[in-house]
Amino acid sequence: MISFSGGRTSGFMLKQIIDAHKGTLPEDVYVVFANTGKEMPQTLDFVRDCEEKWDCKIHWIELYDVDKDAKGDNTEGWMFKYKLVDYETASRNGEPFEKLIAHYGKLPNSTNRFCTFLLKQRAIIWFERHQGFKNMDQVIGLRADEPRRVHRIKDRNGKADYFTPLYDAKVIQQDIQEFWKKNNFDLSLLATDKHTLFGNCDMCFLKGKGQLIQMLSHREDLADWWVKQEEKTNKTFKYDISYKQMIEIKNENDKQFDLFADDESVDCFCHD
Repeated sequence: MISFSGGRTSGFMLKQIIDAHKGTLPEDVYVVFANTGKEMPQTLDFVRDCEEKWDCKIHWIELYDVDKDAKGDNTEGWMFKYKLVDYETASRNGEPFEKLIAHYGKLPNSTNRFCTFLLKQRAIIWFERHQGFKNMDQVIGLRADEPRRVHRIKDRNGKADYFTPLYDAKVIQQDIQEFWKKNNFDLSLLATDKHTLFGNCDMCFLKGKGQLIQMLSHREDLADWWVKQEEKTNKTFKYDISYKQMIEIKNENDKQFDLFADDESVDCFCHD
């Protein structure tokens, strides 16, 4: 199983694997994209483009319901319900994410990332079972300049084996950027030397405050959904600041994000 996040790094990895198989993936290789509903439209466009331009089937998955009365250990009996979608039917307004928040009555945070587990990791496990498989080998797009993330992934408990071919091939961010500069299509989101500014999820709470406030200077409206969730639960995603407060800081002075330059983003499964 190739875990495709919808970012440039995983897109690059996918293309290398396709090329290694002379343009067609073997039948026992599955490419999976788990949609949270909080991806940027450009990310969904990019996933579609990779699928169409490289003639590669990408399986889109998302959570659609939470059944509190579900019983059993097979996928039909799971409390958290998933389904296959596509570019046309994928959620675009945070619906899967919002269903989780409504179910728990609280927000995920940096130490309790139930969004990552249930919208991404658990969705992939569901897909495995849905296909009639168990503990498939997983190929993940982590680079040689992300050693900490690579070691954490490989240290995970479980029976599945995790492979990181970009790390093994010593591919770094600069290699990714050079590839997409020469390619005939690209992810239409601003990239810096470190990351894609609006990468998944759009204004994820794991991104550093500096990055979020910088994003607000481009698209303040993107905070609307996050503010709404904080107001509904009377809680905050970050322990020390709300999205509304970050908007206020941004409006006071567009340079204020410099104050949080050292507040780094936290690694997540929803990698670039």
